Amino acid sequence: MSDRGERRIAWLSWLGLIALRVLASTWRFRIVNPEVLVGQHAKGRPVVQVFWHGQLLSVLWSIRHKQVACMVSEHGDGEIIGRVAVRLGCRLVRGSTSRGAARALLTGAREIEAGYDLAITPDGPRGPAKSVAPGAIAIAQRTGAPLMPVGVWASRAWHFKSWDRFMVPKPFAKVHVAYGDALYIDSDAARKSVEASGDIAARIEAAIGRATQGGAA
Repeated sequence: MSDRGERRIAWLSWLGLIALRVLASTWRFRIVNPEVLVGQHAKGRPVVQVFWHGQLLSVLWSIRHKQVACMVSEHGDGEIIGRVAVRLGCRLVRGSTSRGAARALLTGAREIEAGYDLAITPDGPRGPAKSVAPGAIAIAQRTGAPLMPVGVWASRAWHFKSWDRFMVPKPFAKVHVAYGDALYIDSDAARKSVEASGDIAARIEAAIGRATQGGAA
């Protein structure tokens, strides 16, 4: 990366962090079904938290300083998000299914094995929106960690005209973060059958949808 590019990313990440802190300080959070996450942690089980890319901002704020590693792409926007995540107390896993996939999956699995939750947007970094790429499933298969669907709803929000309809809750919005029931992966069946992997992806998509609806209730 050129010096000019590095300065640009450093400036944007610093500006983004300040803007997020100011804005998020006005949000009123409600956590729905926290007991399903607490129950896993009480058993010493880290989880793979899965949520849509468009909901990233709210989730990132809700998991700050909570022993969570975030998988962030190596694209330019990912570098900015990654630096913000680190300053919010998250560990960082670099890569995605489209770039650096093997290294990202290995590093993500190691974070799980070290006792950290892993936060993944299975439709990132480029979509299609609300579709599940194989990364989260592969890590759950490798580590035995359950997948924890996360849904977000805000009473008032801006939505970018981007592929993921990226959501930014407005000042003083009520932000609901809802956890769904853990999903356990039959790793042997998923490895042997493409159809089984497709069924798992469909289950994840439906579970995130239910969690989002639960947050909006």
